[in-house]
Amino acid sequence: MSIIEAIILGIVQGLTEFLPVSSSGHLEIGTAYFNIHTSENLLFSVIVHSATALSTLIVFRKDIFGLLKDGLKFTYNDSTKYLLMLAVSMIPVGIIGVLFESEIEAFFGGKIPFVASMLMITSVFLTISHFAGETKGELNFFKAFVIGLAQAFALLPGISRSGATISTALILGVSREKAARFSFLMVLVPIMGASFLKFKDYLEAPVSTEQIPLIVLLSGFLAALISGIVACKWMIKLVKQGKMLYFAAYCFIIATIVMIIYW
Repeated sequence: MSIIEAIILGIVQGLTEFLPVSSSGHLEIGTAYFNIHTSENLLFSVIVHSATALSTLIVFRKDIFGLLKDGLKFTYNDSTKYLLMLAVSMIPVGIIGVLFESEIEAFFGGKIPFVASMLMITSVFLTISHFAGETKGELNFFKAFVIGLAQAFALLPGISRSGATISTALILGVSREKAARFSFLMVLVPIMGASFLKFKDYLEAPVSTEQIPLIVLLSGFLAALISGIVACKWMIKLVKQGKMLYFAAYCFIIATIVMIIYW
């Protein structure tokens, strides 16, 4: 992997982690196009996912600090309830990720037609949520769990995590601003957990340092971090403005192009 390829894939990861177009699907397509080996892809995936987790911490630092500060008062308040809802939303992805890890991994590794079909499904999700209309509904534990199910579905490459969770929240009547905020905060622990597991897999099957120079990894990390911060802030504005339909069209077009090229 060259520095230019690392920067391109880092930008792709940073943008698509927050924009509703599927980061995993774009990385699968990108790594297949650049013919990057699996071992390289594994370590690089750890690096760029860690960068996007850090970008979330940076953008929502005030929210996270406030939630933790109030949560440590050990009294049941709005922040405590919110933290519990975040925990509930993580249950589905935790269970499915652990119990069906090998089955999920089978969908990765260059299965481009499958990725394209999942991008089509993401397009449908976004289209439905666009016509859900403007609402001012609140989050509750049931809605948090259903949104968590959508996040678990997004373990498949091509299903956008932010697209699935925000769309589900909007369909359930949650206001746009609260849907975006909850979607980005609920992914922190799963992203860090996935990065840890991928790093563990990498340590069990390491590649030589000559194959992945530090400057390449650093370039990918910085590209993912900067583009992630930009995309996260941008996505919050887009959700508030109700412009999810544009991304539905994008996912449909990309999926169509990929299928045409593949076949």
